[in-house]
Amino acid sequence: MEEKKEELTLIQRLVRVQQELKAPKGQTNKFGGYKYRSAEDILEAVKPILGKLGIVLILSDEPVLVGDWHYVRATARVVLGNDYFETTAYARESEVKKGMDEPQITGTASSYARKYAMNGLFAIDDTKDSDTNEVTELTKETIKKPTPEHIKELQELGGTLEIVAKYYKKDVNQLNDGELVKMIERKKAAEARRKKEVEENAEIQ
Repeated sequence: MEEKKEELTLIQRLVRVQQELKAPKGQTNKFGGYKYRSAEDILEAVKPILGKLGIVLILSDEPVLVGDWHYVRATARVVLGNDYFETTAYARESEVKKGMDEPQITGTASSYARKYAMNGLFAIDDTKDSDTNEVTELTKETIKKPTPEHIKELQELGGTLEIVAKYYKKDVNQLNDGELVKMIERKKAAEARRKKEVEENAEIQ
């Protein structure tokens, strides 16, 4: 008698992926000589595991304009039937990048954001890694201190640095600009939902 195959939920399968995944650092930084893993390294390692467990991985990204800065917001989503689980990550496009045209700059930011979205989804710890040749400068920009423009935009939306610091459970002087951008996006989304609800209630009345 054939043994009945165990039915696992998406979260249970994702846990198995996280346990089995070994993503090698297949790239070498040409300046520092150290090893690092790219988005492609993660994909190559995780695809066989996802296939074995019947999970579909969908990667997508979209441009996000915050003040005068252009960011790429990447989403890594795993799907099983009608269920899905996803994580997002942001990367800011460099204003000027020597030897690169605009599509290449956007592509670099996309690759960087997708890598860190997958890191979150598959529980990959890259905190000790240095980044790629192309995104080293971009990374430094992404983790810089909050800009006056973003602080002003946050305040216009009713937020403060103290609220953001409390949300991330850190001191105000430890906040970075990327964290402000994420909070601004959340507040904009909440405001859009509030306006939609007001309009729908007005139509009902």
